[in-house]
Amino acid sequence: MPLDDDAAAEFHAFFERHHAELARLAHLLTGEADTADDLAADAFVALWHRWDRVLRADHPVAYARGVVAHMARARIRSAVRERRRIHLFWAARPTRTHGPDVDAVVDVRRALARLPFRKRACVVLRHALDLSEKDTALALGISVGTVKSQTSKAMAELQRILGVQAAEELTGTGTGSRWRT
Repeated sequence: MPLDDDAAAEFHAFFERHHAELARLAHLLTGEADTADDLAADAFVALWHRWDRVLRADHPVAYARGVVAHMARARIRSAVRERRRIHLFWAARPTRTHGPDVDAVVDVRRALARLPFRKRACVVLRHALDLSEKDTALALGISVGTVKSQTSKAMAELQRILGVQAAEELTGTGTGSRWRT
């Protein structure tokens, strides 16, 4: 719903009065000046889209502070999840084998490339990096049940593409492993 000129002028005045305070709040909550500026800008965009609701609030500045706090919390949670994913990725680095079967490695990589991202990620995290279902779910931001189903479906597709024996070797249930390249 487009706002009239009076509402736009009210919003502009609100912005001028409270921008510095809301940016400072975002900085104190996140500890990062650049992030704080982005959060304050994002908050004002959100406030603009809900300006009629902001004006009806008993305390519009408190409403705006709540928007900033909510966005800061979401940004912090997102950063924490990303750090966990990075940690999980680097914590389980595979060792290399001597003289890998280059042709087999190329076949596996091509087969993996044919899988949709989520299935590929589940298989790689579970079988190449030996992560648990729980750690894989955490790394991908999905449920353990989704990890199980996506891994199962991916392995069925890999068996179809590579053959049963090669797929078993990928998971470590066969005689060798093609992951250690």
